[in-house]
Amino acid sequence: MILVTGGAGFIGANFVLDWLAQSDEPVLNLDKLTYAGNLENLASLQGDPRHIFVQGDIADSALVARLLAEHRPRAVLNFAAESHVDRSIHGPEDFIQTNIVGTFRLLEAVRAYWGGLDEAGKVAFRFLHVSTDEVYGSLAPNDPAFTETHRYEPNSPYSASKAASDHLVRAYHHTYGLPVLTTNCSNNYGPFHFPEKLIPLMIVNALAGKPLPVYGDGMQIRDWLYVRDHCSAIRRVLAAGQLGEVYNVGGWNEKPNIEIVQTLCALLDELRPRADGKSYREQITYVKDRPGHDRRYAIDARKLEKELGWKPAETFETGIRKTVQWYLEHADWVAHVQSGAYRDWVQKQYA
Repeated sequence: MILVTGGAGFIGANFVLDWLAQSDEPVLNLDKLTYAGNLENLASLQGDPRHIFVQGDIADSALVARLLAEHRPRAVLNFAAESHVDRSIHGPEDFIQTNIVGTFRLLEAVRAYWGGLDEAGKVAFRFLHVSTDEVYGSLAPNDPAFTETHRYEPNSPYSASKAASDHLVRAYHHTYGLPVLTTNCSNNYGPFHFPEKLIPLMIVNALAGKPLPVYGDGMQIRDWLYVRDHCSAIRRVLAAGQLGEVYNVGGWNEKPNIEIVQTLCALLDELRPRADGKSYREQITYVKDRPGHDRRYAIDARKLEKELGWKPAETFETGIRKTVQWYLEHADWVAHVQSGAYRDWVQKQYA
């Protein structure tokens, strides 16, 4: 068995679904079910004995210790995190509590559990920490992409809290010998993405006839990674990664935000044309840039390819088309996650 934390969120849920699609090894799924954790993401696993869901917080040391003792997982994969930059600017405390304090308490519980295993169990055990490229800061237009040895320079409360969690994971390996692995990924997109993030927000707003809010000049550049490619990379790192190592996971798709929005408009013009025959591009609206907005992220994923033989299966063109089609086919899912709290948040952020 493996223990997945945050397995009802966007990346975690995709990982659980992909894992059980190709393995009979059970998953113990621990998720706090905050606004972004959604059991509807896992509806296809209802009644599947390979999936055991527990609602709870990684900062609940007693709960985590009990689950570890009861289920005896061979690996812990930590997806649990507060992960939205804009939310971290408006309310950083939740990010400190989950990403720093929560990771610390999870590490402590895992260290105690790992210390009680027999020698074979200790050797086989893994703690895989899922992190972000945002810990590295921002790149100038002509700077080389982030490698695993790039200096940490986080610029938002979110990225600072993730940087702190990365440092804790590294410290537990070097101080206590805990067998850890860390992955730092670029911007994910795909099914089950909560519609506060750029791609799902644009799709949902376009279909609703609402403005498509673009920060500043829209020329902030990100590397885009299809979420199921990310899941395959994590499986590969879990299986063959070297202990204590960091692996950057990227999609080799650097694109400015405005190009992403224009691509989405073109796909929607094709797949779900507006009733008036006009392009969704007419809904693009430029809004004031957010504070401390990093200009460019780019991931150099050559280490992962060279050492572990992984590279993404999707191009941006294939992945983004699959994503738009998924949202068009799952309007009920979108409607259910757009609660009053979500609407209040969008109004506050993009007014």
